[in-house]
Amino acid sequence: MELSERFGSSSGEVRWTSVGAGPPLVLLHGTPFSAFVWRRFAETLGEWWRVYLWDMPGYGGSAKFDGQDVSLAAQGRVFAELLAHWDLERPAVVAHDFGGAVALRAHLLHGRAYERLAVVDPVALAPWGSPFFRLVRENAAVFEQLPPFLHEALVREYVNSASSPGLHPDVLARLVEPWLGEAGQPAFYRQIAQADQRHTDEVQPRYPELDLPFLVCWGADDQWIPAARATELAGLVPGARLRLIEGAGHLVQEDNPTALLGALLPFLRAEQG
Repeated sequence: MELSERFGSSSGEVRWTSVGAGPPLVLLHGTPFSAFVWRRFAETLGEWWRVYLWDMPGYGGSAKFDGQDVSLAAQGRVFAELLAHWDLERPAVVAHDFGGAVALRAHLLHGRAYERLAVVDPVALAPWGSPFFRLVRENAAVFEQLPPFLHEALVREYVNSASSPGLHPDVLARLVEPWLGEAGQPAFYRQIAQADQRHTDEVQPRYPELDLPFLVCWGADDQWIPAARATELAGLVPGARLRLIEGAGHLVQEDNPTALLGALLPFLRAEQG
């Protein structure tokens, strides 16, 4: 699905698109992914909603450049800007991984209202950041100098580890491609270097304030963020619903899309009932 539209955000050009018709629904990707992970869901959900997809600055087809702010703070601000650009006052939102923190920051810190919010294996609770994240964050300048073939091998193994059964080669290639080349390689390490837990620490104490329908979906076999975090997060949000997705790792959209869609549809369609 081509992201043919462009928006000049405070952190660089954002590529986006929308499909379908009906009430607004926004899908947020995580790191190190892109809107590509939601491609099949957008087509299906577009039967009931106008679905918005976007690549965050520094990701996918959006702008990547030296000195770019791609932190969680920046992404939350950009999402708030995008919602204003789209003139969406109360969309439904589904957010994966890093996108969960982006959506939560835009809501809690920037005052953007949602009809309802579903998070899928979100970055939301401290502590987070794998040993790999910590290693790269402390040595980003060194990793940027890796020969391209070594960098590509590292990124391929890292991205593939988000899937419990492993990704289809074509899907893996599409997810890795934005991180290659003169712009992509430094962008990959830039986004890790700027992944700071303080940006979730700022909002975590406010989760009990959330006053909207809230769904937590989690891959039962997630090796990036343990599924135990799902219960912890759901316990912090009044009235939260929880669905564990069997046979899925962190990248639930690829591992068990049918089960994830089965969890999301009743939750999202409740707004139309």
